[in-house]
Amino acid sequence: MASVWVSGSEIRKREPLPGDMEAPVAVIGAGLAGILTAYYLKKEGIRAVVLEADRIGSGQTKNTTAKITSQHNLIYSRLIRTFGSRMAAHYAGANEAAVGEYERLVREKGIDCGFVRCPAYLYSRTGAELLKREAEAAESLGIKASFETDCELPFSVAGVTMFARQARFNPLKFLAKMAEEVEVYEQSKVLKVDDRKVETDRGTVTAQHVVFAAHYPFINVPGYYFARMYQERSYVLALEGAERLEGMYLGTDPGGLSFRSCGDLLLLGGGSHRTGVNPKDKTGAGCRYGMLQKMSQEIYPGCREVYRWSAQDCMTLDGVPYIGRFSRRRPYWYVATGFGKWGMTSSLVSARILTALITGRDCPEADIFSPNRHFTAQAAKELAVHGAYSVKGLAKHLLPSGKGRIVPNCPHIGCRLEWNPAEESYDCPCHGSRFDKEGHLIDDPAQTDCKRRHSPY
Repeated sequence: MASVWVSGSEIRKREPLPGDMEAPVAVIGAGLAGILTAYYLKKEGIRAVVLEADRIGSGQTKNTTAKITSQHNLIYSRLIRTFGSRMAAHYAGANEAAVGEYERLVREKGIDCGFVRCPAYLYSRTGAELLKREAEAAESLGIKASFETDCELPFSVAGVTMFARQARFNPLKFLAKMAEEVEVYEQSKVLKVDDRKVETDRGTVTAQHVVFAAHYPFINVPGYYFARMYQERSYVLALEGAERLEGMYLGTDPGGLSFRSCGDLLLLGGGSHRTGVNPKDKTGAGCRYGMLQKMSQEIYPGCREVYRWSAQDCMTLDGVPYIGRFSRRRPYWYVATGFGKWGMTSSLVSARILTALITGRDCPEADIFSPNRHFTAQAAKELAVHGAYSVKGLAKHLLPSGKGRIVPNCPHIGCRLEWNPAEESYDCPCHGSRFDKEGHLIDDPAQTDCKRRHSPY
């Protein structure tokens, strides 16, 4: 089912790329990150051509819960410990500024997208110590944060970390307005990027700078992003008849839930898992959506599901997005990826950083987001953990199918795909590509359909 944002938004269709052309900048991907990057470049007098394989906002932008917040789970204590206070302050400042910039754009352009300032909360039902530390860490970095013992959730909590003056909105209504200001070509799938030439199925754009803003970089070398990220899926129900909340909430305990209001509806999210790894549901509800349905009735008896959808998020090894130069070998290529579950502020942060890099302006906050930043000890541990999934997936590829049961292999690198019963899709546990039951591509980094197809029915 489509998300609540899709049902209430219209984005004007654009023509495909008319043929070969030249432009100072080619941007791949017409989601929030791509459109905002093109917008800020245009403000600097630089023409940017945005290339979109499908429709504007047809990727991950339409599947978000649309929390505009600098509160990215329990991150600031870890950033201070890993990168130091100065770098952590750059991360906090960039994301706090993004919240304010969204508000400025909405007001300046008169965008009717339901933008509302509201507090954001992290909650725990089991312990308060980590929340207290997070509030102290965030406050030390300039965020208006506090630890509190009570909140409006309809169940008891051990405590909450509150960030003041965060925001929520309808991302597609915002995107529709911003896209009117930039040059976008839809139905123009990028097939290959050769140095400064971006080849699509409609023609080639030759550009001085190339921006990869299509969720997951599809080029393996240089950059090796497939080895430095993994993908996660999460699920959302839009509920009617549930209590309206003024704030936005995220549980920090294992299996914690996400809450935010959207008009008269409540968005209940959860069930995150690595794409392609489908652990058995311990609630007995049958699948991730079933788990959310069961939890919704426990928390809000009598509520009714109106919409359901899922999201796919790129996760980096150290929890910080990769925003900046694609690799040292291609200094005129740029990337915005690995937003985790925080694509709203990360998209705007990306647009500001990439615009600064392309125009040659100083950008102190770029260092902590740089794809070429130093490899931390924690990232090395994560690499070992997530690299094991690739080894396992490739090993399965070498095994015989047995008894006529054909399981397709991912055309990206060749890992064995796993069946996702919640969404009836084949998912790759190595790098997160997804395919429908006929083998047609749903999510990247793969660029083609599966060669081997098989339905479990």
